[in-house]
Amino acid sequence: MKHFGVFPLVISLLLGSQGIKGYSNNEPCQKSRCNNCHNQFLHKHVRPGTPTTTDRNAWEKYLRENNDCKRPTQSFLNPNDRERVDAVCSSSGGKTYKGNLCISRSPFKFLTVRSDPGTCGVSSVREETKHLILACEALENRCVPVHFEGNREGSNTRPYFFGSG
Repeated sequence: MKHFGVFPLVISLLLGSQGIKGYSNNEPCQKSRCNNCHNQFLHKHVRPGTPTTTDRNAWEKYLRENNDCKRPTQSFLNPNDRERVDAVCSSSGGKTYKGNLCISRSPFKFLTVRSDPGTCGVSSVREETKHLILACEALENRCVPVHFEGNREGSNTRPYFFGSG
């Protein structure tokens, strides 16, 4: 009977090791259980035709026309940076951060749009420059991003590379 106190702890540890934000792996570049996750990531964050301005009216129009008002905070990367974004999941562009997350070796510029999911009204559009933190999984023998994790510490969160000082 003394061992029953350990059982909930073991279950909690097992459930807690299932990866970041519901993604299946607890380290980068493991086989993905979601065949379409990379395409979904690209559709959400690296989309052609997104406004390049911080004008709230332009973003409100874009979100409404694309029926994309469901998430209150959305980050959009420049489609011209797609190769750099994908490279975050490789040693050339990033390194392991924690769990199944990788962090970019260099900062990226992107736009963060905050809106009201009910009305699609845009409250702010902010240009940010930060290191990207991405969940990376293996699809078709390539390690690719499947989730954009917010970098809450901003540009101060940088990867540390041994020998880089």
